[in-house]
Amino acid sequence: MPTMKLRFPLLTAALSLATLAPLSPVLAGGAGTPAAKPVTADAQTTKVVTAANAFLNTLSATQKNAVLFAWSDTTQRKNWSNFPLGGPGANRKGVRWGELNAAQRAALMTLLGTVLSPSGVDMVKGQMLADDLIRATDQGQGPAGAGGPPASGGARTTAGPAAPPAAAPAGGPPAGNRPQVSFGSEYYFVSFVGTPSATSPWMLQFGGHHLAINATVVGPNITLSPSLTGGEPIKVSFNTQTYTLVPNVPVEAQAAFALLQSLTPAQRTKAVVSTTRTDLVLGPGQDGKTLQPEGLPGRAMTAAQKTQFLVLIKDRLGILNADDLAAKMSVIQKNLDQTYFAWFGPTTSAGAAYHRVTGPSVIIEFSPQANDGDPANHLHNMYRDPTNEYGAAWTTLK
Repeated sequence: MPTMKLRFPLLTAALSLATLAPLSPVLAGGAGTPAAKPVTADAQTTKVVTAANAFLNTLSATQKNAVLFAWSDTTQRKNWSNFPLGGPGANRKGVRWGELNAAQRAALMTLLGTVLSPSGVDMVKGQMLADDLIRATDQGQGPAGAGGPPASGGARTTAGPAAPPAAAPAGGPPAGNRPQVSFGSEYYFVSFVGTPSATSPWMLQFGGHHLAINATVVGPNITLSPSLTGGEPIKVSFNTQTYTLVPNVPVEAQAAFALLQSLTPAQRTKAVVSTTRTDLVLGPGQDGKTLQPEGLPGRAMTAAQKTQFLVLIKDRLGILNADDLAAKMSVIQKNLDQTYFAWFGPTTSAGAAYHRVTGPSVIIEFSPQANDGDPANHLHNMYRDPTNEYGAAWTTLK
């Protein structure tokens, strides 16, 4: 698969971060209105609450004031985006990774490790690293912070960073014909909607360019619906070596392609809705939108194909910690016959086509972006549970 080639002096240092050195962010949440039924944290969420409070205790009074929002603050709850800071609608609030000291970052990483799985933590680190590489190589030729194509219509240039003009803000790309946007890990934000609690609902948010983790915690339950993942670049080439920065993406792409290849001609006719790639449907700002199932339902699959279908779903949801993932996968498996697999795009390789999973309690979108050359190297992906957006099934949202 073609990969982006980077040539600049800082790449070696940057790639060292791919070994998962402490370069990562996370999220935290808050208390508020009582849940529909009294609930108490289990062992897993007790760890989460403890880690959240430990992180908050490292913050100054000013930082605490910036990071905590009321549970009833629906504006902040929905304040997430795939764009870099300064892009359309990307006005994140909370505390920036770049404003945290080493001890605070370590505490935030510990919190992240209780909410997410090890692979989820690796995914977050990889996406932050990828954005640092964009910051180092992007020359400001594209339109308003979308991570989109340069104005000329060509691929984003990656020949090496130009020195930013003196007027450019810290972390922002050089000024081209694009409004100033801020790339890099220091522009990822953490916030809490509500206060960490073992009994009352709260939400932990962490996000930046191509990432929006929204973890709602209610007693023993945690949901990541809705959350946006993906990244750019997924892979880079340097000194004849290819490095995978965001490991989850190729795994998910291969799982979807394996399911497609297992289908009979008749099944494939149903699953392949179009040979033209489509774009993300249920991204930022699309809360409450209904998506009709398309493609091949689980009931039309063989036992082996159903197993592969569950592997595909678990590859996406597996960023969640094992305890909460098991509960979620149990519900999805019960509804698998009513869950659909749909493919939009070329059918000859993994990663370049859009695929979608649509079921009673799960919606997954995998959306490659072709505006930077290789679609498989720039992804906008979504996970939603239509029955439990922002934990609505567990609590009363205002």
